[in-house]
Amino acid sequence: MFKRMSVVICGAAVMLMTAGYATAQSATQEAKDKTKAAAQKTVEVVTDAEITAAVKTKLLADKTVGGLKIDVDTSNGVVTLSGPVHSGVERAEALKIARNTKGVKSVKNKLVLDTAATTGRTDKDDKLKVEIKDDTKEARDKAKEKAGQAKDATKNAGEKAMDATTDAAITSAVKTKFLADTLVGGLKIDVDTKDGIVTLTGPVRSAAEKAEAIRLAKTTTGVKSVVDKLTIKP
Repeated sequence: MFKRMSVVICGAAVMLMTAGYATAQSATQEAKDKTKAAAQKTVEVVTDAEITAAVKTKLLADKTVGGLKIDVDTSNGVVTLSGPVHSGVERAEALKIARNTKGVKSVKNKLVLDTAATTGRTDKDDKLKVEIKDDTKEARDKAKEKAGQAKDATKNAGEKAMDATTDAAITSAVKTKFLADTLVGGLKIDVDTKDGIVTLTGPVRSAAEKAEAIRLAKTTTGVKSVVDKLTIKP
């Protein structure tokens, strides 16, 4: 009986030891799995960071792409590009660069075609430019109008000066003819000219002298008509 009990106790001890070993082995394997998973996760984070850095570096080095304005985010090898680009060509090039980077699984395109990015102007700048353009056009129109007015004024002044010169020349020519004529007492006849119309005033000795004076005035170059205010005083 004692032998039988010893066998039972030994068997139980063996079972307990076996169970304990199995539990310890299971715990060790679980710890290894957790460590491996943590390591893999760490590798993934590092890889995403490396991918982001690599894509950003390639964008900055490319002449077609404005790398400073493009944001790069990477999660599990998936790269997301966002921000403004100058043109469709720049957008296509940025996507191509990202896709061809080592470790990239796919690329999400959130790039926006922005005309302000192309010209460096904003809506406010464009509005200001339009206002300046309008102001410049208005100033140019005003200057043109003033120039036209000045031209007209100069023309009118020139015409008036020419008229005055012409009238004076006519007066002088008529007076000269009177002084040269033996029938006319040129010193006593006043000659006034306005717009080519000659007015004769003063005394004459006879109708013949009057008629000769009027004839001389009418036949002078530039004279349009003659107003007779001569008086006969024998």
